[in-house]
Amino acid sequence: MIEIIAYEMKYVGNTIDSSLKLNHYDDSMYDVYVQIYNECFYEMRKTLEVQPYNFYSSPEQLTVKKDKIHCWIENNELIGSVACNGNEIDDLIVNKKYRGRGYGEQLLHFAISHIQDTSEAPIKLHVAKWNEKAIKLYEKNGFKCVNVEKIRRDI
Repeated sequence: MIEIIAYEMKYVGNTIDSSLKLNHYDDSMYDVYVQIYNECFYEMRKTLEVQPYNFYSSPEQLTVKKDKIHCWIENNELIGSVACNGNEIDDLIVNKKYRGRGYGEQLLHFAISHIQDTSEAPIKLHVAKWNEKAIKLYEKNGFKCVNVEKIRRDI
């Protein structure tokens, strides 16, 4: 039996105004998006024994959410992306080449601003306890833990 702990976090900060202009995901981005996405989550999924370790393996898996994915592209290169699903922030990823330069924080600000512009509902996200860097980023930017979720499953 393995237990995975995830935090539900709620945004309690101020209004954010982001001037970042992002592109919606489209199918031409599939290969590079999936490569970066899987790189970002592989270590966590493997450590927590969540299979498949490389989550995305076909374009059809993105069909439902592709219009919610906002991609940061510069010089024809994917810097990172974030999904805004109603009032929930999901799948914030940054290309390994660009980590540690503030891109993740800017993507987070974009997502907060976008949701504030499109929804009255409180902004929330979920993050695995394992992902300490993400938790620190979220707390630094106005998110507070409102619920601890424990997922138990056989391995």
